[in-house]
This record gives sequence, structure tokens and C-alpha cells, in this order.
Amino acid sequence: MNPNPFSDTLVFLLQRGWTTPIFWLLLVASAGIAAYAWHTIPSQRTLSHLGNWGLRLLIAAMWWQQSLWKLPPYYTDQPQEPFGTTGLAYWMGLMGKYAAVPLQADFVNNIVLPHFYLFAPVVYGAEVLVAVSLILGCFVRLGGIVGALQIANLWLGLYSAPGEWPWTYFFLLLLMASFALHHYGRSLGIDAIIVARVKEPRTILARYIIAEVT
Repeated sequence: MNPNPFSDTLVFLLQRGWTTPIFWLLLVASAGIAAYAWHTIPSQRTLSHLGNWGLRLLIAAMWWQQSLWKLPPYYTDQPQEPFGTTGLAYWMGLMGKYAAVPLQADFVNNIVLPHFYLFAPVVYGAEVLVAVSLILGCFVRLGGIVGALQIANLWLGLYSAPGEWPWTYFFLLLLMASFALHHYGRSLGIDAIIVARVKEPRTILARYIIAEVT
């Protein structure tokens, strides 16, 4: 029988490994934060905020899932295979071949790939950071910007790669930009609690952080 979204979701939620309990803890935390915001902040009790939370959580799950095939220390789910044939190094190699901008291809081929184990933790960490930001609704504007920049890199880097549809990455880029522009963390997230509790920050820097990061 062909895989389907329901069986795939069940496998994802129950797969073995240290990342599964962490993901469950994040889900429980997200639900707890949402329940607290709903209960204590009257303005949060709308279908719009509930829908924003659900959309944010689903995209966060995508980010988390996509980090699982590039886990350290090998940054691939098939470490027994030769370097560059699987995992993050494989996709970096494709970007070096098919990037829409020659400067990007040169950077990947001449700097990133020769120093793969210097750049790989940055890529992995950034993806996990975006996932956690969206799950908890914490500094989502910043997380959305980081995610949008990562997707922009993929969009241009894999623009001409065989079998890739560039619009896939572009649509995800627009989605991450929307999360940042419309403050999705302020829907049943930590950002909503921060904004509600800190009515008037005392310093200009604090006002800027709350306005621009949450």
C-alpha cells in the first residue's frame, strides 16, 4: 500500500531516537502556552488566533522533520554511504551545480563544501532554531526571517536542479515571510504573553526588541 499522510504522521510521531521525546515535549509546551494565553488574555480567544497557532505548529513540524535527515555528527541519515552522496552534503553539492547565481555556486563549491563540518552545524542549528521558535511562538518574527533567508538560499541554489519545482521553495519563502510580517507568535504563543505582560518597556531598546522580534 502506498504511504499516506496519516500513516506517515504516525510513523513520524512514534519513530525511535532521541529527537522524538524532545519533539513531544515541545508539542506539550506549545499546547500549554496556547492554553495559558487563551485563558489569561481575553483578546487571544478568537478563531483567528487559534488558526494562526495551528498553521504555525504545522509548518514548525515540517522544519523539525526536515532536520532529522541531517542530524550531527554526520549530517546525514545514512552515514555509512560515501560523503556527498546523501544528506546535507548531497544537497549542497546540487546547489554547487545548479545554483541560479554563479556567485552562490562558487561559494558553495570553493568555501562551503571544503569546510563542510564548519558550515553544517550552522545550517542544522538554524533549522532547529526556526522549528522551536514556531512551535513555542517565541520571537517568531526573528525566526520567520531566519527561515525565509534559508528558503531563499534553497530557492536560488536548487532553481535548476532536476526534478525540483522552484515554486515549492518560493511559496514556502512567502509563508515564512508572512509569519514574520504578521507576528504569528502573537497568536497563542510566548510572544503574545510578552506583549500582553510588558505594556510599556522602559527603554528604547526594549521597545524595539518587543516590536520587531516578537
